[in-house]
Amino acid sequence: MSSGCLLLCEILLSILLPPLGICLRYGCCTVEFFICLVLTILGYLPGIIYALYAILCVNPDRDADRYERLA
Repeated sequence: MSSGCLLLCEILLSILLPPLGICLRYGCCTVEFFICLVLTILGYLPGIIYALYAILCVNPDRDADRYERLA
């Protein structure tokens, strides 16, 4: 779980430059980053909407638990 200050910084960066907020949360070579980059190039508002959705609604550790159970 992210701290409050980190979450606030990610949200502010996602509003100013959406791929940067996604990069801080997920990394630069992830599917989420490239989706956000393409959406931002196509239109600034879709990039912001996706970035806020990815930061606030999607848990970045959702697959880590599944892979640990398989090991």
